[in-house]
Amino acid sequence: MAENAPPRFLLIVTGSTLRAEQMDRPLAYYLKRRAEEALEAFRNADLADYEVHVVADFRWIHDDSLQGMATISLGGPGVNELTHRWLEEVPVALAVNERYFIQMDPALDEPRASVWGMDNPTTQIAVSVFLDRFLPRLLERCATVPPASLESDDDGDSESDE
Repeated sequence: MAENAPPRFLLIVTGSTLRAEQMDRPLAYYLKRRAEEALEAFRNADLADYEVHVVADFRWIHDDSLQGMATISLGGPGVNELTHRWLEEVPVALAVNERYFIQMDPALDEPRASVWGMDNPTTQIAVSVFLDRFLPRLLERCATVPPASLESDDDGDSESDE
């Protein structure tokens, strides 16, 4: 990574519902840890500047600067608005007995994936399969994504009230 090059981000997006916060957010942090381990294992200078972050679906949807970044949407369309939006937009790469799904463009024109199941246990299975079969390809694609600029989203507001 160049000295002052901006970092690049791989975002893991979870739902904002109470159920998603309870069930999917811990799974997202597991996926984050495994993605960070995979990034380290690559030992590839093209991936050395990647940071993995977990964010809420509505944050991703309403922050244009996040939408150009590599993204994994985690959790079903009933609890994650991004997964719901991508349901018809992102091709299905794997569907098993209509119980869990991995959506990802085979050509990876855009580095994004949606990983979900019909319930939390099947979402856990989907994450495991994604880690083994799809994450390496997504990370290889990430190596070719230029850094996106992050614009401040605080609109100049300070945290102190005077």
